[in-house]
Amino acid sequence: MDSTIRGIPLAEEPLGALTLGKLLREVCTGNESKEALVYHPASGPVVRRTYAEVWDEAVLVARALLARGVTKNTRVGLLATNRPEWVTAAFGIALSGGTCVAMSTFSTEAELEHQLRVGDVSLLIFERNVLKRDFARELSSLCPEAEKANADIASARLPFLRRMVCIGDATPDGAFEAWSDFLTNGPHAPAPLVEAIAQEIGPTDHAMVFFSSGSTAKPKAVLHAHRAAAIQCWRWRRIFALDPDVRTWTANGFFWSGNFTMALGATFTAGGCLVLQSHFAPGASLRLMQAEKVTLPLAWPHQWARLSEDPAFGEVDLGALRYVGETSPLRSHPTVHCDWQEPMSAYGNTETLTLSAAHASGTDPAIATGNHGFPLPGNTLRILDTATGEVQGRGQQGEIAVKGPTLMQAYLRVPPELTFDDEGYFRTGDGGFVDDQGRLHWQGRLNDIIKTGGANVSPLEVDAVLAKCPGVKVAATVGVPHETLGEIVVACLVPDAGAALTEEQVRAFVAESLSKYKVPRRVLMFEDADIELTGSNKVKVAPLRELATRRLTEGD
Repeated sequence: MDSTIRGIPLAEEPLGALTLGKLLREVCTGNESKEALVYHPASGPVVRRTYAEVWDEAVLVARALLARGVTKNTRVGLLATNRPEWVTAAFGIALSGGTCVAMSTFSTEAELEHQLRVGDVSLLIFERNVLKRDFARELSSLCPEAEKANADIASARLPFLRRMVCIGDATPDGAFEAWSDFLTNGPHAPAPLVEAIAQEIGPTDHAMVFFSSGSTAKPKAVLHAHRAAAIQCWRWRRIFALDPDVRTWTANGFFWSGNFTMALGATFTAGGCLVLQSHFAPGASLRLMQAEKVTLPLAWPHQWARLSEDPAFGEVDLGALRYVGETSPLRSHPTVHCDWQEPMSAYGNTETLTLSAAHASGTDPAIATGNHGFPLPGNTLRILDTATGEVQGRGQQGEIAVKGPTLMQAYLRVPPELTFDDEGYFRTGDGGFVDDQGRLHWQGRLNDIIKTGGANVSPLEVDAVLAKCPGVKVAATVGVPHETLGEIVVACLVPDAGAALTEEQVRAFVAESLSKYKVPRRVLMFEDADIELTGSNKVKVAPLRELATRRLTEGD
């Protein structure tokens, strides 16, 4: 039997509207008076919006965009942290027929220019001050022609960019258009036009552009259709098994496809409330969870550790938390009592707008443990020989390839023949295999899989064991060149503060769980600053491999 595995037909999955504008209308009509979002700004009153208010502002954004020339497929950039304006702007762009280009606030100035250029952004909505950065100043240096509001920009450097709208403090000399003027004082198309446009937007029309994490090269611009975004928003509610009263906290940007779908999308399709935080600050995050009675906290792995280490951890009441997985330190808080099964057994990419395979919460652990799920509805996955492209059999390792309704439409500026194979599959660059039960096993990036003494070692498998080792704060396993073995397995660790880890202790701990050939031959200790991360907090493997190789060579 070959490795091709298929999910159930998409038509059998319970879903709602398949364009983002109609999705918003559906959830807002069904939850008009319910609280949709709450935002505690650094200064000023708390902002609370009902679903009816979110809908009204999204329509107003669409009217303002249409009056400024946005039409179907116009690229509208969105550069902001998690705040109410991000939500209404994203859906307003969808309602106008435009395509939302979600830009990272972690981007350097050079990366901003790359995103604006590759995304062909013609109108940009941006937040002026993010932590210590002034995006108005940075954008002015990229586009000095932006001298005054309500005037078209003409820049040879960014030739498609025409207008910029600023969220936050007024800009010097009236440069850029203020968000408040954009909503209330500027020209607006009639509301019936928004309704007419909504009827002309189809599920396969362009909706959003997300950027890949850029762990190996410049971030790629990933173009997705409305139905891909809508399907995943509806789907995450089911995968998480959320109730209509869910209150979701997150401080991670909606410009990451995962956070857009599993935080914003899952919460809205459930009819719950988003508790927004612009910047992750452990103490403030914990107090916000307490004040707003958060039930679902969403964070990156390194953030869980910072939450549990913060002094506020012992002071707050987190008794409202319900959706906390077994691996989260929040589960150990004395006020937390829940038995939710976090859907950790899953696989996906930015190119598939998050998950393409998964086990939903509530799956029998005997089925979900040790693999990465069955294909989600409408999806087909297979394993290909990395050299020949031939379909592998069950149990054979190779490259994961996928196609389905949430697969991207394109990488912008990349020919389709360089992105998809002749059968329409996207070759992910990830290694894995399919077992006899039809479950996917993801082993990591193909160029990260360690080939030692003729055997393949998945760094993810080793990392999972290392993460359980007492005293380990961060773990990343890499392969370092070796004369006779090809590569050796090397564990790169950042110890907890005050932990006295030794190489022998770590190797002995791993040996209790893994085969001998998977046990790291060397264990290297690093500091946080030594580990380079992408904007989405993934370890940059190539620089770490080089650092480990240099450390071992110098040591020899």
